[in-house]
Amino acid sequence: MEKGVDSFSDYLKEQFSLDDLDMKTYSPLTLAYIGDSIYDLIIRTLVVCQGNCPANKLHKRASALVKASAQAEMIEKIMPLLTEEEKQIYKRGRNAKSYTMAKNASMLDYRKATGFEALMGYLYLENQMHRMIDLVKEGIRNLENVDSNVKNKLNVDKVSATMANDTRAESANAENAPAAHAADENAKAVEAAKENTNEI
Repeated sequence: MEKGVDSFSDYLKEQFSLDDLDMKTYSPLTLAYIGDSIYDLIIRTLVVCQGNCPANKLHKRASALVKASAQAEMIEKIMPLLTEEEKQIYKRGRNAKSYTMAKNASMLDYRKATGFEALMGYLYLENQMHRMIDLVKEGIRNLENVDSNVKNKLNVDKVSATMANDTRAESANAENAPAAHAADENAKAVEAAKENTNEI
């Protein structure tokens, strides 16, 4: 029996006879719609796997990371790690006209959070779960405006070892010289972060 998040998506498509999707034809708000859910599922999974506790404590821990201001900060932290294609998806989501706004969030944070969720939805529907989880881990690890107790419980101190390799490989596959250069710069940034972490 296959295990893992990738097999979930494949099995879902197989059982419901779902067609492959062309993400470039989808509205960024549609991507954000599913991205909100998959990001929430990742965070809830992380919180629940830290141990059994009352639901209100679980909700409080998860809320610290899924609110618009946290997502807005997270996208800023991971921006140097994104490929050109990922940046375009984010920008489409950020610039999309939405007629709703989150409670207790500025319009700027809300727009950035929508872009972040669009990126999460895109990566999920493209079956790039490893990439999505690596980016989420990097984002959480670098958040400054989140209670350190929440971050410590999630065990995100280590930089993802696959981050630099994944970014380089994706850029090479795209056969895009500017993206490959950006990936090399991202790899250098990840290596510098590792060195800084080791020095501390």
